[in-house]
Amino acid sequence: MNLDRMRHSFEELAKFTDKGEGINRLAYTEMERNARLYMIEQLELAGLMVRTDYAGNVIARREGTAPDLPVVATGSHIDSVYAAGEFDGTAGVLVALEIMRSLQDEEISTEHPLEVIIFACEESSRFGASTLGSKAMTGRLDPAYTRSLTDKNGVTLMQAFEENGLDLEEVHLAKRFRDEIKAFVELHVEQGPVLEKQGVAVGIVSAIAAPIRFHVHVEGTADHSGTTPMDYRRDALLGAAEIALSVERAAIEELAHGTVGTVGVFAIQPGAMNVVPGLAEMDVDIRGTSLASRERVVKALEQALEDVKKARGLDIWMEEISSETPVEMDPAIVADLQAVCEQQNIKWITMPSGAGHDAMNMASLCPTSMIFVPSKNGLSHNPAEYTSLEGLMEGAEVLRAFLLKQAQVVNE
Repeated sequence: MNLDRMRHSFEELAKFTDKGEGINRLAYTEMERNARLYMIEQLELAGLMVRTDYAGNVIARREGTAPDLPVVATGSHIDSVYAAGEFDGTAGVLVALEIMRSLQDEEISTEHPLEVIIFACEESSRFGASTLGSKAMTGRLDPAYTRSLTDKNGVTLMQAFEENGLDLEEVHLAKRFRDEIKAFVELHVEQGPVLEKQGVAVGIVSAIAAPIRFHVHVEGTADHSGTTPMDYRRDALLGAAEIALSVERAAIEELAHGTVGTVGVFAIQPGAMNVVPGLAEMDVDIRGTSLASRERVVKALEQALEDVKKARGLDIWMEEISSETPVEMDPAIVADLQAVCEQQNIKWITMPSGAGHDAMNMASLCPTSMIFVPSKNGLSHNPAEYTSLEGLMEGAEVLRAFLLKQAQVVNE
């Protein structure tokens, strides 16, 4: 594979960004559409037959000598969050492109067809809903839910589809079937610090964590900060702070299981320096690959609500926003990826993914796993996000060898 050619691909794709710091290429925008058109052109130049499905997923096929066999697939996404880096999602797409170019250069044929998939709307930044493209491909997209989605400018998902030449009422036609795909592996930057800290080149993903999310409402009494004695106060902020710290403590107790807890949204009212806060609201994200471990953190959160309610005389209630199920990766695919690393003398570990990916939906359709490569300082969703191309190339070599093994080379 050609490192300089891959570097050039990153440089060119990075040009497709709206104004602002870092990469701003939100799903179904004109900029993201132009980026998709660029990728379609590059995939076609690499000898692939390209189509766009009813959800806006790009599917590029390299024909096999036995076209009726199920495909061996890889890919990721090119849409971004606000102020993103250049590697999240993009790495998996451009590595896949470079692998296809290398097979073309070397005139390698495979029995099974190969596919590169660029999934639409992986990020939730625009419409508040993630992995829409892979959900559509796997028949997991709820039509009623999608009709309610609107971005911050009031543009509905239906309107965004129309702007991209798509029809939301036809999105169910993007569904594929189990006999179509033999295996799917997604290469992705880790988005965390583990590989870099352990000095490991590749992470083989064994499971993808899933979150359960809650909105917590803490109501006390807004009082004058100078005239209300400390023992007469019903301070909503301090009660909420105790609850937030209980989430941290409970998650730390589950460290061995990798479960994490985060209070990512915290708002108080009335928000004045001389007023005791009368209302605090927060959103809590608890996620992990073990449902039992995750549930223990949820129970600790529920207990904290009761304890704080009694101790501080506050009115507290909690509602569940969403709950998803962790996804196990296919053990045989994981073992095959581990074997490739051993054969190529590449240092690897098996690890869970704390973030969601399109692979978690693909796992319901076909045997699936992921390859992680290191993220510098663990940064992601940040303009400073960085993975060296040399590091990417090690992951690319693993992915290439896996794809060729699964697709069965007929000439070299």
